[in-house]
Amino acid sequence: MEDKKNKNGEKALKRKQYEKTLVRLQAELCKLQYWVKYKGLRIIIVFEGRDAAGKGGTIRAITERVSPRVFRVAALPAPSDREKSQMYMQRYMSHFPTAGEIVIFDRSWYNRAGVEYVMGFCTGEQHERFLKLCPQMEKYIVDGGVILLKYWMEVGKKEQQRRFEARVKDPLRQWKLSPMDLESYSRWYEYSRARDMMLKATDSRHAPWYIVRSDDKKKARLNCISHLLSMIPYRKVPHEKIKFPERSSKGEYDDQISLKGRRFVPEKF
Repeated sequence: MEDKKNKNGEKALKRKQYEKTLVRLQAELCKLQYWVKYKGLRIIIVFEGRDAAGKGGTIRAITERVSPRVFRVAALPAPSDREKSQMYMQRYMSHFPTAGEIVIFDRSWYNRAGVEYVMGFCTGEQHERFLKLCPQMEKYIVDGGVILLKYWMEVGKKEQQRRFEARVKDPLRQWKLSPMDLESYSRWYEYSRARDMMLKATDSRHAPWYIVRSDDKKKARLNCISHLLSMIPYRKVPHEKIKFPERSSKGEYDDQISLKGRRFVPEKF
């Protein structure tokens, strides 16, 4: 019996193998979060890519089993009128991590290099200025002791179309398909040129870009988490053995009787 293949004709990852590997990597992420708190590290992880490239699924895989107090996700909406009048980086910097935190940006200041530039939400001069100053700003961040990781999720043209079509047909996923997504679909080559300009200007030694091939979502998630763990040196933090205390019987009473007459959710299942 032949092994199943993915859309690119490559050997597909079996679900059991994927789930087993994901749980192992998520256990390592739990160790990492203890180390980050223990050492007071500050980490920023940036996820960029075309619409339907798999950013959301990868972020969910990273954050599924860790504390939201350590792994914070920043997915900023369109800027308000007040934010539009601020310095461009100002609204992003307010979400930067303090000691013991990892902040994941689901899209970031690189909006200016992508959607804002392609859709005409910024001027050519603003775009050029951003590409020029961004590496300097990121050097300032890294020199300040923040670990900065930048991932570009690279999805192919046919696979993006397949995912968009699946969203149209599935009512549970239609909310993912916005007018902006449809516009980005029609401007594939404009986004390609914008991506290449961005990578050329901002792929620096102090803050390099790492490209994740994401036509196969499962492989992309595992590859990304594995790489992330390899980029942050960490060790297991010693813990005292957990011992449950005995429940005190002081003031003992029947707490089920005390709930009599309260409103309960009907048990239909």
